[in-house]
Amino acid sequence: MIEVKDITKSFDGKTILHDVSATFYTGKTNLIIGQSGSGKTVLMKSLVGLIKPEQGEILYDGRDIMKMTTVQMKEIRKEIGMLFQGSALFDSETVLGNVMFPLTMFTTMSNEEILERAHFCLERVNLKGAENKYPSEISGGMQKRVAIARAIALNPKYLFCDEPNSGLDPKTSILIDELLSDITHEYNITTIINTHDMNSVLGIGENIIFINKGYRDWVGDKEKIFTTTNKAVSDFVFATRLFQEVKDYIVETAKPMK
Repeated sequence: MIEVKDITKSFDGKTILHDVSATFYTGKTNLIIGQSGSGKTVLMKSLVGLIKPEQGEILYDGRDIMKMTTVQMKEIRKEIGMLFQGSALFDSETVLGNVMFPLTMFTTMSNEEILERAHFCLERVNLKGAENKYPSEISGGMQKRVAIARAIALNPKYLFCDEPNSGLDPKTSILIDELLSDITHEYNITTIINTHDMNSVLGIGENIIFINKGYRDWVGDKEKIFTTTNKAVSDFVFATRLFQEVKDYIVETAKPMK
């Protein structure tokens, strides 16, 4: 579990996060949503220690990273998996090489153990047989699955995902959502997803944090989000959902006739 208590962050005299408090639960898919410029990305970067707020606490199972030394933060980062928006795979490495990378860099495992673990992670994301392909030779959805395999290679306790469905078609997005949800529950990970995708919210939103103009404006789940009396949340959900439906329609109608 990760707890955020009253964190405030400013840039050039402008406050981006205002006394934000939130709880991200272990074994659940925790989603951060909100309009562009609302402070979602600053919150995510604060959570992983890339940005240090001026005040507040960020507790990893009771351990406050705001008070940690550089050495202590390095130890915490060994418990963190990251899924970047653009997958961030190494073009010069094969699929297998990409998944092996963190194991080679951050463990003392033997080559045999590294290979075994990398193969296991690729099988877990249904990529058996793609080991020797390069990122340029596989689809965007497959690249995301490679990135997920790499993110879970070190058995992370905490998994951060930045717009995991960016650039993917609706069907592939659902597959990625389901995979992240399955992994979260199977390995009891604290998974935090920064997303604009309302399909993700409605599909896997077990704990949803809505950020509005730098404030934590609402907390709930995918069942409660349609019945909330919070106007900002309702407006966001309706506008984003409408945009998603139009986008999905365009994608479907643009497909060639069989």
